[in-house]
Amino acid sequence: MKLSQLLQTLSVYQTTKDINNVTVTGIEMDSRLVDPGHLFICINGFTVDGHDFAKQAEENGAAVIVAERPLDVSVPVILVSDTSKAMAKLANSYYQNPTQQFRLIGITGTNGKTSTSYLVESIFKHQNKKTGLIGTIQMKIGDKEYEVKNTTPDSLFLQKHFGEMANEGVDTAVMEVSSHALDLGRVHGADFDIAVFTNLSQDHLDYHKDMDDYLRAKSLLFAQLGNGYDSNKPKFGVVNKDDPYYEAFCKSTSQEVLTYSINQEADVTAKNVNLSASGTTFTLCTPTGEKEIHSPLIGKFSVYNMLAAASAAWVSGVELNTIQEALSATKGVSGRFEPVLAGQEYGVIVDYAHTPDSLENVLETIQSFAKEKIYVVVGCGGDRDKTKRPLMAQVAVKYATEAIFTSDNPRSEDPESILRDMESGVKENSHTTIVNRREAIQFAVDKASAGDVILIAGKGHEPYQEVNGVTHHFDDREVAAECIKAKQ
Repeated sequence: MKLSQLLQTLSVYQTTKDINNVTVTGIEMDSRLVDPGHLFICINGFTVDGHDFAKQAEENGAAVIVAERPLDVSVPVILVSDTSKAMAKLANSYYQNPTQQFRLIGITGTNGKTSTSYLVESIFKHQNKKTGLIGTIQMKIGDKEYEVKNTTPDSLFLQKHFGEMANEGVDTAVMEVSSHALDLGRVHGADFDIAVFTNLSQDHLDYHKDMDDYLRAKSLLFAQLGNGYDSNKPKFGVVNKDDPYYEAFCKSTSQEVLTYSINQEADVTAKNVNLSASGTTFTLCTPTGEKEIHSPLIGKFSVYNMLAAASAAWVSGVELNTIQEALSATKGVSGRFEPVLAGQEYGVIVDYAHTPDSLENVLETIQSFAKEKIYVVVGCGGDRDKTKRPLMAQVAVKYATEAIFTSDNPRSEDPESILRDMESGVKENSHTTIVNRREAIQFAVDKASAGDVILIAGKGHEPYQEVNGVTHHFDDREVAAECIKAKQ
């Protein structure tokens, strides 16, 4: 693409050299990935400043560089006030406005984003639509699967892969949208059609200064639905009415809002809810009719996830029969309330719960079907919100017969220091502390007997543990199975 054509998307910029004959063959923000003809964008990140790598980008063949300040390079430099916003606009233009070519559903909230996104994807697959998905676990384009590093990647990554989705004929894409991504502008340029809010509870206060700031960031997804109305591409908000913050999300958008609820009147509700250890049944009530749902998913939180997914599908025009079939067939998501089955007489469940609210939800669910004792193995991540550590400990001690505090992903922090933070929230002798996570899991397994349930919380699908900045392979599901076999 001609650089002069690409720059038409920017209103205000300066150039250091003539650009009339410059052709751009790609866009990169990582100088190591630059090839001849690429446009390199200097992004000032948390740990490195892309401006410091402009020379390397030029040496690798960059034809032009976008920056916030003058650079000592021989290629043309496009000077802008905000390279992050410029990157979103340039990438969106370079990949030909991909999200205007399919339906894009964004899901935000503290808990339930991943499970809800997979439920939404399943419904549209049952409608025989080609789908795309971007989330914590992976990215999917049709049946192809790819790894991702962030819950919501940067705008360049997104636009590039949205472009691939458009080229592959994707009809509906579903994306988890984190508060970090919204606050940092990573989803700028993404033309959302539906914004879904699951719930809000304490998390990420290491990044956000307080809950009000966390709420503000989350609500940006709804604000970014836009202020105009297009009957050919209508937009909707979908909001959990049972959450105390739901009104803030309703007020954040000018678009029509559909509410869902278990406990009160709403547009979409679940009635006659029956929870058991083998699954969940309820009556899905919508403005156009009711359907009985028989799902293998367990727990009240799963009902909320199904309501959110059904609401997003309903406003998209999906038939109730299709929604019913999809919800009844979905098996769940890796690392979310996932059972470990190794021939034992007691239950072992691995779950990603890493906030006080999500841990409480999972333990309450286990209480509803556990016949005997409940053991929970839980820790807290390092270099993250320290204020939730004692709260996590309190929840564990309150709902479990025995709480075992252990290391999660300590990252650069001392694991024992993290555990002391957890212990500050509970009474002495109310728990057991075992720093080594494998040993903690083995301890719980050795104590368990028929009818008991062990919850291993915090890491879910993650196949690693990060200690002192070094990543080691560690999968709770694998370790639990090994511990069970060692006991047999």
